[in-house]
Amino acid sequence: MKEELQQKIDLKTKPQGALGKLEQLALQIGTVQNTLSPVLTKPAIVVFAGDHGIAKSGVSAYPQEVTYQMVLNFLNEGAAINVFCKQHQINLLIADTGVNFSFKPHEKLIRAKVEKGTRNFLEEPAMNIHELENCLTQSEKIVNDLHAGGCNIIGFGEMGIGNTSAATMIMSNLCGLPIESCVGRGTALNDEQFAHKISILKQCELRHGRSKDPVAVLQTYGGFEIAHITGAMLAAYENNMLIMVDGFIATAAYLAALMINPLLQNNAIFCHLSDESGHRQLLKYLGVEPILSLNMRLGEGTGCAVAYPIIQSAVAFLNEMASFENAGVSTKAS
Repeated sequence: MKEELQQKIDLKTKPQGALGKLEQLALQIGTVQNTLSPVLTKPAIVVFAGDHGIAKSGVSAYPQEVTYQMVLNFLNEGAAINVFCKQHQINLLIADTGVNFSFKPHEKLIRAKVEKGTRNFLEEPAMNIHELENCLTQSEKIVNDLHAGGCNIIGFGEMGIGNTSAATMIMSNLCGLPIESCVGRGTALNDEQFAHKISILKQCELRHGRSKDPVAVLQTYGGFEIAHITGAMLAAYENNMLIMVDGFIATAAYLAALMINPLLQNNAIFCHLSDESGHRQLLKYLGVEPILSLNMRLGEGTGCAVAYPIIQSAVAFLNEMASFENAGVSTKAS
């Protein structure tokens, strides 16, 4: 099928390779769906939200209350992710995986709370194995339900004050890189706050040591929302869905999922390069090139939402663009 797809792409009325990244996307999507005429149906983005115990150690410029306040903003359709999903007709759902707040029922809110936030991994592992398994089980059900409703392309966003610290520790451990290569300023830390963040994370490393076991690393450092994204990506692959990968935190979750199931890479579409400094290094480690580079570092799944119409364009040209033969256009002289 891959050779047939490449031939179909090459015979469109254009020089070979002239549509660049769109051609690569078309080939990938057609290969995943095992068809010369792929379709994108009922696109969805799930924003997983959870609080982090490490936030109590002063690693963020914002207080922990911002997590629940932003979830309310999502539900009131006031955030960037709401705007972009509405613009591109993407179904948006918000999952409470562990926010330190009790939300009223809402049609867009998925109740998946494990606890009211993880533990502070400066002092102890962020979660126990049962809580991690709960995350993986709940996220699998969320994705399975969306797939059963006809969704075949999905992206994942996150919200959780302190989660760049969790992502830094996941990346540092699983990539075997020093903390300094992975850490960023998160919510716009100043120099003093940034130095404090690095100091705290180094203390965490001294307490827990290093590991390349994705399950152990998630249990030690992960947020409930990061663990949910890991499980959601694994479930999306099992359903043969296309997986839109967002920024730094989502890519850290992807890294853990990839180490659990390396075949996940076949279905993953990397949507943008985050301005969070560790993300470029992480994408380099993975050997992937994202669709967009817009200096974004918001999270929420915004990179997925903004990249989605480009993914649509890749499918559209493959299905609708004329071939040289059909258009009566002469091919390049041999």
